[in-house]
Amino acid sequence: MGLVQVATNTVTSAVASVTLTGIDSDDVYMLVFNNFVPASDGQSPQMRVTESGTPNTTANYDVAQKRLFSNTGFLDSSATNQTKYLGFAGTGNATGENGNCIMYLYNFNNASEYSFCSWEGTASSTSGSSAGRQGGGVFTSASACDGVQLFAGSGNIASGTFTLYRVV
Repeated sequence: MGLVQVATNTVTSAVASVTLTGIDSDDVYMLVFNNFVPASDGQSPQMRVTESGTPNTTANYDVAQKRLFSNTGFLDSSATNQTKYLGFAGTGNATGENGNCIMYLYNFNNASEYSFCSWEGTASSTSGSSAGRQGGGVFTSASACDGVQLFAGSGNIASGTFTLYRVV
C-alpha cells in the first residue's frame, strides 16, 4: 500500500474552515490532520463532504463512535440526520494542546453509493489528560463527493496541517 498526496493545507493564522478537494477516482482516500488547534477552547474538529468543491450542509450525516478518556473511562455516542460529522476529539487552545486524526474515506467518487468514513483521533490537554475517539460515519445521499471541509465546532481553526491522500 502506498499514498499519493492529493491536497494539503497548513494553517498558521485563524481561518473559518479548510477545504481539501481532488477526490476523482473510486480509490480509498485518507485524510490526516496534525496539531489541530481551535481558536476557542474545547472545540472538536468537524467535517462535511464537498460536492463540486461546495460543502454539503444537508441533514444527511450519521455517526457512531467510542470516546475514550484517560481520566474517566469511556462512552459510546451516536447521532443521525446531522448537518456535519460530529467532532473526532475535542481539544483546547493552550500551548501543548492539540488534536490529531487519521480518517479513511470510501465511495466518495461513486454517485450511486453512500460515502462513508472511519477514523481514529486523539486530543491532549495541558492538565495531562488525553482523549481518543474511534468511529465512523455515513453521508446518506448517493452523490459524487470530491473532497472535505474541516472546521472547528465553534469559532475558527487557529492552526494545524490537513492533508488528503489517495491510497494506492
